[in-house]
Amino acid sequence: MQAYHDSSDLFCTRRPDGLELKLEAEGVEQAFVRTAPDGEEVMLPMGSDLTAVLPLSAPRLGYRFYLKTAEGAFWLSAAGLTRHTPTDATDFRYLSRFESPAWLEDAVFYQVFPDRFYDGESASNVQDGEYLCSGKPVIARAWHELPQAKTGWHEFFGGDLPGLEQKLDYLQELGCNAIYLNPIFTAPSSHKYDVADYREVDPHLGGDRAFASLMQAVHRQGMRLILDVVPNHCGETHPWFVQALQDKNAPTAEFFSFLRHPHEYECWLGVKSLPKLNYRSALLREEMISILRHWLRPPYRLDGWRLDVANMLARQGESQLGHKIGRALRRAVKAENPEAYLLGEHFFDGTPHLQGEELDASMNYRGFTMPVLHWLSGGDLAFHQKAPHGEGRALPTAALVAQWMAFLSAIPWQVACLQFNQLGSHDMPRIRFLLGEDLDRVQAAMVLLFAFPGVPCVYYGDEVGMSGGRDPHNRAPMVWQTERWCQATRELVKRLCGLRRSSSALRRGGFRVLHEGADRVVLERRSRDERLVVDVRRGSAEAVELPGLSLVGLLGGERLSGRLPAVSRAGGEIYCA
Repeated sequence: MQAYHDSSDLFCTRRPDGLELKLEAEGVEQAFVRTAPDGEEVMLPMGSDLTAVLPLSAPRLGYRFYLKTAEGAFWLSAAGLTRHTPTDATDFRYLSRFESPAWLEDAVFYQVFPDRFYDGESASNVQDGEYLCSGKPVIARAWHELPQAKTGWHEFFGGDLPGLEQKLDYLQELGCNAIYLNPIFTAPSSHKYDVADYREVDPHLGGDRAFASLMQAVHRQGMRLILDVVPNHCGETHPWFVQALQDKNAPTAEFFSFLRHPHEYECWLGVKSLPKLNYRSALLREEMISILRHWLRPPYRLDGWRLDVANMLARQGESQLGHKIGRALRRAVKAENPEAYLLGEHFFDGTPHLQGEELDASMNYRGFTMPVLHWLSGGDLAFHQKAPHGEGRALPTAALVAQWMAFLSAIPWQVACLQFNQLGSHDMPRIRFLLGEDLDRVQAAMVLLFAFPGVPCVYYGDEVGMSGGRDPHNRAPMVWQTERWCQATRELVKRLCGLRRSSSALRRGGFRVLHEGADRVVLERRSRDERLVVDVRRGSAEAVELPGLSLVGLLGGERLSGRLPAVSRAGGEIYCA
């Protein structure tokens, strides 16, 4: 007995009278759709063609299938087939009133760490010893130097917003049409997560005028840009905190949680220079909402926000306001611009925030990045960073697939298509470093990045083969000397960018695992007008039979019939079936 359904438009069609559901199955004698829109179970019979129309009476509709066969009755939910009754948590979900930014379907992101990308206006560069950052003099580095572990926060290489504007053509030529930009607001450090003024772009990056110019250039070229913001904490030099330290009765004192004024207060992970913001303050909530709306308006017209450490936002001891604040931020952002992308950083399970009422998406670390790296690199990220709980063994392919499906089944498909997928970021060692400089495995990882449901993002420099371990080595200045580029990796990324933006199956098609081998996983992405087979290996792998399928490689051009041959090395290919 076999049965399959996903919530892509191949199997779900919005109609005036409801949602038409389609099921693919063999050996089914009778099928029902089970829902509980108002808390009471409803079993809707499906027709002989295995279709049914569900009324869309609720804003969030959960459903699963009950299948009667000669072998007995089965349930089919987003978690797969079971003989036992699954919980409602694994139901397929459809959001009847959810509106996502339309431009994300065609988006390929490129992440830029501003100080390390390109120096377009050297007159604004930080000068050696110009001021103190966390009590230490700032250091001006030459572009060809490497950041140092002991001074990473205090080092500046001169990258700025005019430099990014000058390199927009480079991004377009690569095939990226959206930018995720790390923080740019005035702050003493080079990473800018210790913000000193949420309403001013740092003059060393070009200031407000340079940002307005950048946004205008981005939009002229048909691109989009989202900006990193830190609503969880600010820096110790922010006037809010300075005033609160000086006077415990200051209006901004309620923005923070003092255990014993003025020296004991809640801060981010114990870092005293990053005092945590207290969202029990209505005044703080109003101020932060005003800040987010400000940058969405002209002359900037920002296209969205990435919320730093969204997993910790408004959560503090007995005060657990995370979901309340998440909903409030969404209402404010969408009221200002319904097409704005609201993305949250979440290194753990962000699915409770991804039900259509808060974030559009999270950085999909646990649902994509971590299991992929664990599978390809031979150990989980904690192991590579020498954490005591890290596992130094490769993830089995079955566990890779299980983790993918666990996180996909926990959120509506409309949200899954918006998830932000990366292989690396400013918070992780670079992908080439993690994979032991093995370019075949880098190819496999890149193919997965562009083939997995969601929105792909390339970390600056990964496309030309930059390597580097933990912070600050993963934040080295961008390599612009073409003779130092890995041209094979860059060409692969270019082809994948073009394929992602032209393929309906990769942009919105359903996701299915066709084969789980010891070192090989074969996936299907299928839309109404296209069917793709994705073959990824982490080493030598067995042949895979795919009866009845004629395959044409879209990256290498190979033609196959009904079978993926055995291979002796890692790699990846996307076939048109």
